[in-house]
Amino acid sequence: MRRMTQNLLGGPPPTELPDNEEARTALENGIDPFEVAARHPDYTGAWAELADRAFANGSVIDSYAFARTGYHRGLDQLRRAGWKGHGPVPWEHEANRGFLRALHALGRAAAAIGEDHEAERCRTFLRDSSPTAADVLAS
Repeated sequence: MRRMTQNLLGGPPPTELPDNEEARTALENGIDPFEVAARHPDYTGAWAELADRAFANGSVIDSYAFARTGYHRGLDQLRRAGWKGHGPVPWEHEANRGFLRALHALGRAAAAIGEDHEAERCRTFLRDSSPTAADVLAS
């Protein structure tokens, strides 16, 4: 069910990515995210999961690569959904979460390797896109 959001500030409307039910359900059912990414390479949730797992295992460069893949896949999808390079990407819309998680993971990995400018750009982009996501993912 699609919610209608009224934008009272006059900025761009929120962008809501389409759901990939098959890929989402596969991850929720415990299918390995490598397998999900191989079957659904455009599914940002799989890339975000791979980035998080790699980071947790101390594989920062792998995490960076997975996160960057999810981030760029997400940017492509956002543009196809009408996003013009700025505006809300609400965390509350579940299909946006993979992109937002990948963006967070990219910033985290960038900070870990000393790429401070990229880390700050990702933090700002995440907060500008979804303050809720920035808060949830920071905890």
